[in-house]
Amino acid sequence: MKFLVLSLSFLLSTSLSFANGVLPASKAINTATSNVNWKGYKVTGSHEGNIKFKSGSLAFNEMTLTGGELIVDMNSLDCTDLQGGGKGKLEGHLKSDDFFGVAAHPNATIKFTKVVSRGVAGEYKITANITIKNITKEIKFNATAKDGTANATIKLDRSDFDIKYGSGSFFDNLGDKTIYDEFDLAITLNY
Repeated sequence: MKFLVLSLSFLLSTSLSFANGVLPASKAINTATSNVNWKGYKVTGSHEGNIKFKSGSLAFNEMTLTGGELIVDMNSLDCTDLQGGGKGKLEGHLKSDDFFGVAAHPNATIKFTKVVSRGVAGEYKITANITIKNITKEIKFNATAKDGTANATIKLDRSDFDIKYGSGSFFDNLGDKTIYDEFDLAITLNY
């Protein structure tokens, strides 16, 4: 009897959604064209590069963003402001246990927990859980999602994810070898 009641409730709510023209939909991101641009800062300058997505999708209720889940391929991390040996050395160091420990933690994830409209079509305030190196932190950021493209800029503190190398928060007397804890992510999703 309980199964029959649950089945009828599901059918009724589904029928009402279709009757109201509300069609919840999940749209997969295009992993070939979606990208994360990262930028990290140190006393003597900065470095930047890209990271690709392994998979991901955004949830919509008609044209309104309602959720999302993204899996970042940490093995794809590269540096775009260096060339040759310096590029390879930095990429290897960022993938090592000093930073992101990619061998043990090949993926990072972002799971939306709350999406609120900012009052303008296609603009949102998002609360999400981001997991890096098996450490999950709640983050909040603004995003846009319209015409098949979503964009967001996020500032993270690497020390929240136990990334201590060269950090003035953990080590004294680093001088010009100090690497700042905060880094920027500019995310572009095509769906």
